[in-house]
Amino acid sequence: MANEQKESLYLRGTNSVPQNLKINYPESQYPIIISSEPLWKRVPTRDLTGKPYADFMMLIPGLRKFESSRMREIINKIETVLKRYEEDIILADLNLKINVLWVTLQPHRGLSTEIAALIHHEVPEAKLVSQHSVSE
Repeated sequence: MANEQKESLYLRGTNSVPQNLKINYPESQYPIIISSEPLWKRVPTRDLTGKPYADFMMLIPGLRKFESSRMREIINKIETVLKRYEEDIILADLNLKINVLWVTLQPHRGLSTEIAALIHHEVPEAKLVSQHSVSE
C-alpha cells in the first residue's frame, strides 16, 4: 500500500479539499500535488446538495517510464490546464503506477470534453479513455 501511495499524485482545485484527507495543512499552504490515498477512498461522487459530479479518465502510456525531466514537464503541463479550471475541478489524480489521470468536476455541459481536449493538446500522449457526464 505504501508504494501505491507514493506512485499517485493528487492535484486539487482550490475550493475542494476532500474532507477525509488525512494530511492537515492550512488551506493557504495546501500543496497542489501531494501523495494520496487510493482513489476509491477519495473521489467524491456528489456535491453537498446531492447533485452528481462528472468525471473523466485519461491514459498517458509510458508516463512512469519517462525520464524525470520529461515526466515533470508533462505534470506541469497538466497542472497548468487544470489550474485554468480550478473553480470547477473537485479532484484530479495522476496515478503514475498505472499512467492514468482521473478528474472529477462540476457537471457543466462540455466541460470535461474541453479540459480533456486541452490536456491532449498540451500532452499528445494523453488519451481520453472514459468520460461520465451528467445531464443538466
